[in-house]
Amino acid sequence: MTDWKDRLTRNLEPLLRLPDPRPKISAYDNMPCAIFRYPPREEFAVRAEVALLGTRLEQTGKSIIRISLAECMAAALAAEEITPAEMAEQERAVGLEKTVDTVSNVLDEYQPLDRLVLERMPLDPDPIRDIVFISRAGALFPMYRTSSLLEQMMG
Repeated sequence: MTDWKDRLTRNLEPLLRLPDPRPKISAYDNMPCAIFRYPPREEFAVRAEVALLGTRLEQTGKSIIRISLAECMAAALAAEEITPAEMAEQERAVGLEKTVDTVSNVLDEYQPLDRLVLERMPLDPDPIRDIVFISRAGALFPMYRTSSLLEQMMG
């Protein structure tokens, strides 16, 4: 078994199965969340295992909400009427750095990423039953630093 799969199935899954996983899920009392790191080359295998984990947790009565940061970014750009073709053209015309700045500005100012994520959360979440998987953080690189996303959402 790979290290990440072992951590997912033997460490994280038992915590998520608890009647109330919040006290044990994080080293921080005020952040009831876990960040699951894995090698980028394992992306597709991790996605498959997380889908299976979600199914197993649903079978125990948990409610799984899946939020893709890649989909949130695509929705933000679409809301500002920025198409992938326009982004490619902008990159050719003004360079990668300015294109990255454009996307960063959209996700920070015009279509704040934390708001887009929160809009996909349950309206009246049950902290005992509802589990949210936020995935595809790597899709935001280098346009958005995800390190502060959870802090913004907690606030």
